[in-house]
Amino acid sequence: MLRMSNSALLSLHRVLQKCFDVITQQRDVWAGVLRDCTPLLGSLGNLGQQLQACAEVDLRATPLQRFPDLQQRLRYKLLNAVDTVLGQLGDKMCVLQAARDAISNQVTPVFQLYEQHIDTLGLAAAVERSPLAPSVADMLEWLQDIDRFYRNQFLRRKVLLQSIKPDNVSQLLSVPQAWSRLSPPDSEDFISDALMKVSFFMDSR
Repeated sequence: MLRMSNSALLSLHRVLQKCFDVITQQRDVWAGVLRDCTPLLGSLGNLGQQLQACAEVDLRATPLQRFPDLQQRLRYKLLNAVDTVLGQLGDKMCVLQAARDAISNQVTPVFQLYEQHIDTLGLAAAVERSPLAPSVADMLEWLQDIDRFYRNQFLRRKVLLQSIKPDNVSQLLSVPQAWSRLSPPDSEDFISDALMKVSFFMDSR
């Protein structure tokens, strides 16, 4: 029975290590995509300002009055630019979705394996800590929290972008701030903490 317990624990440790490897990799991908989104969101804000100015200016009082359709043409061009930026942000969201899925696709098998061996492992093995490894119970809790974080973050960002109407100037002006509020500076600290706590565990392979 002890040999079976040790074998089950070793198998679980292997999938836990693989899972934290994937999280480390995908976290870097996620951060890179968010950095790439920053200038695109700034462009939306700038285009909102230009649309606002286009709506407020009276070209009839300027030398440009000789071009009666100029205002409409400028607005059309700006709206096309908004659509282009939203399309680029949509491409970035596809990468975020892939990162989220990569994490979830690793977390799910870990829980499945744990449930498969839960009777063999027993409670004592699940909560046991060592100088090199946190307990299985702790690591499962961290994985659950991390998976939930990326799922929620992706959904909230997707909903925000899908709510944007290209001709809604107030939305365009506010979207950079709304996006940044989705991830306060300390929102990922718990992930850094978890990865630090498993660092010796990861190096013990």
